[in-house]
Amino acid sequence: MYSSSTGSIQAGLKKLLDNGFIDYNDILENGKKKKEYYITEAGRQEFNSWINSPIESTGIKCPELTKVYFLGFSEEEKRPEIIEKYINELKIKHESLKFMCDESEDFVRSEAYISLEKQAKDIIFYQLATARFGRDLLAFTIKWYEDLLIEMRGYDE
Repeated sequence: MYSSSTGSIQAGLKKLLDNGFIDYNDILENGKKKKEYYITEAGRQEFNSWINSPIESTGIKCPELTKVYFLGFSEEEKRPEIIEKYINELKIKHESLKFMCDESEDFVRSEAYISLEKQAKDIIFYQLATARFGRDLLAFTIKWYEDLLIEMRGYDE
């Protein structure tokens, strides 16, 4: 549902470190030196303040639509292939997220889930809701691009 570049993750870690919200321990694992990050008390307080504040809208971000916006400049015969490849990529992501949601929903109906404490159930509920949003958004996006492809074929004739 969300991915970020290594560079932006490193910048985020630096900002969190500089603000004292996280810290790290140097560890040796299989002969390799690694950093193990952990949240500080100040970080817990900041997270708590953030998570309990209202959700702020950042607008819809679909950078891939830039390609569609300029598709009229592309070679006409390549346009359907460009869209079809993207639809196939979306379908792979959708199947993966659908599988994860299905497995999680099965777990929520299991005896193991029933025995969990309320806080664990709350965490699972909201994380699963977010995964379902991603799954449903991908399904919508696939249909939108499939409809676009049908429109393109009718338009080009």
